Amino acid sequence: MTRVPFLDLAGINGRFEREFIAAQSHVMRSGWFLHGDETRAFEDEFATWNGVRHCVGVANGYDALRLTLRAWMSLGRLESGDEVVVPANSFIASALAVTDAGLGVRFADVEPRTHNVSVASMAAAITPRTRVVMPVHLYGQLADIEHIRRLCLEQHLLLLEDAAQAHGARLGSAAAGSFGDAGVFSFYPAKNLGALGDAGCVVTGDRGLAERVRMLGNYGSAEKYEHAYRGVNSRIDELQAAFLRIKLKRLDRDNSRRREIALRYCAELAHPLVGTPVPPSEPSAHVWHLFVITTPHRDRLVRHLESSGIGTMIHYPRAIHRQTAYADVATQAGSLPVVERMQDEVLSLPISPILSDDDVGRVVAAVNRWPRSM
Repeated sequence: MTRVPFLDLAGINGRFEREFIAAQSHVMRSGWFLHGDETRAFEDEFATWNGVRHCVGVANGYDALRLTLRAWMSLGRLESGDEVVVPANSFIASALAVTDAGLGVRFADVEPRTHNVSVASMAAAITPRTRVVMPVHLYGQLADIEHIRRLCLEQHLLLLEDAAQAHGARLGSAAAGSFGDAGVFSFYPAKNLGALGDAGCVVTGDRGLAERVRMLGNYGSAEKYEHAYRGVNSRIDELQAAFLRIKLKRLDRDNSRRREIALRYCAELAHPLVGTPVPPSEPSAHVWHLFVITTPHRDRLVRHLESSGIGTMIHYPRAIHRQTAYADVATQAGSLPVVERMQDEVLSLPISPILSDDDVGRVVAAVNRWPRSM
């Protein structure tokens, strides 16, 4: 049996092996491994590619979120106890960053069609203590960002985009991360733009915010041994920056291949017990980090696909407000019917820029021949 893995990271990165080896040799010969030319070059290149003025590299996507929130607090734009609205079906890092900064988390429901927050679901979660709205561009698709941005302007709220899964998603010339007051990205290895370790960044048009994030990620210091704030150690190393520079050049083509695969799945998956995503009217608004189907009989489908040699994953099997870590706010979250249903029905199928047409066909055939009698 020919197996189709859920994600072949070795194959994805193997395409760049020669360039990676040359970059590693260059960094080693330079003798400079942190805060060097590769990091500065990547920050400049990613900012330009994303259409923003400033990019600050940090250790991971979680740090990008929490350092942005802490920076706003140190700048006097937030204070302890202020609330941040977060979708309940994101990865838990979205909420952890909020509570780690000493802020309150408010959970929002999502749309059944996109699994993303809408302006209506965000508005329903806002209270008089809310100061920040944090939409997550889940699975690589832009949330209802134009309407959410208008809501933030009307209610004088900060807009922080969690674009950890949406590298390159665009509406016209505007890219994920550029719509709000700040955007954050993760470069975790499995992302569309993934490092060979951990890394992340904050993008913003606000120079003061960028400088404060950089200081907080460097022990609260802008000058060696002078510490104005109680910061942390959070930075991209030179090797990861060099690797990301190489992969960034290929990212638009890789995202195009993901769209091809996703559209084929949407067209050819035809099982009455399987729901498929609806592609956005503007194709560039989705970079298909994940291709997520739904079924009320998920465990049975997983077993069937596994027996057919098809790898799958679940993103995410338990909503944040149902995690033990947030048991104290579960009651506050109230009714989130779409999220509650999704956690039991979502299933991610293989998708990556190196997935072959034959492998896509195997996935489609395996899903479609799943026995219909339950």
